[in-house]
Amino acid sequence: MRKPLSLLAVCAAPMLMANAEATTELPPPIRAMLDAAIAAGNPSEVAIVEKYARGASPENAVAIKAIADTWRRDREAARTAQIRAAGPFELWSGNAQIGGYMTTGNTENVGVTAALNLTRESLRWRHKLIASADYQESLGLVSRERYLFAYEPNFKFSPRGYVYGAAQYESDRFLGYDDRFSTSVGAGYSAIKAPRTTLNLEVGPAFRYTSFTDSTYERSLAARGSLDFGWKLSDAVSLTQNASAYVQHYNSTVTGTTALNAKLIGPLAAKLSYSVQYESMPPIGRVGTDTTSRASLVYSF
Repeated sequence: MRKPLSLLAVCAAPMLMANAEATTELPPPIRAMLDAAIAAGNPSEVAIVEKYARGASPENAVAIKAIADTWRRDREAARTAQIRAAGPFELWSGNAQIGGYMTTGNTENVGVTAALNLTRESLRWRHKLIASADYQESLGLVSRERYLFAYEPNFKFSPRGYVYGAAQYESDRFLGYDDRFSTSVGAGYSAIKAPRTTLNLEVGPAFRYTSFTDSTYERSLAARGSLDFGWKLSDAVSLTQNASAYVQHYNSTVTGTTALNAKLIGPLAAKLSYSVQYESMPPIGRVGTDTTSRASLVYSF
């Protein structure tokens, strides 16, 4: 008659199996591939190497997966600890751009442009800062002068959902306004969160104040919506599409920018972009649509 397994043996069995898996010796080529991918620190590359290593050595699939999972857990734990310990002036990343442009619409000339984009990601909060300036002189006269400053905090209440606030200042007297202030609060959703593709959508109510060049002004409630799309075509080339709309009773505004980025050397990249800004009710004598084509040098940090 067979004796039943003791409780101690039943409890010890999983630990013995896990220990056996952890101590399994991998073939040297397989281990070398895993070590090289882990040393590079790119999660996508580790996942690819893990996939092919498990296919090439199915008898060691469990051990290969355990090594990759351990690295991912340790990496995430280290990232979380770094974020918790960081001060308010740490964890910022972004890029600075400088270049030239050609415009059509209210002005037709060539000029220079500069922009600064900053982002800080923490466990619950994301902060985005944007500053840009376009300036042109023709025969000693200013023919284009546009400035933009924007700040947007996001509170992430789930892996994909967040609440946003937005404050923006614009000045473009050649489009018909000296100052325009816009504020908004609402909900955002990360519809796509993939290693090579991202898509964030936002919608909410807004308030706008505009001081026009003809000394009139406008205050109005509005609805705001935005789209932020990124697609990494390769390790060196990426495509982005940003668009926003303020819809209101009087003058609604729709803007969009399509950009192609190509890495050059180290942190330097070349950027080609095309922007459109549409005003539904521009001041008398102004064209409702402005387009701007830019070629910029980008430094990322």
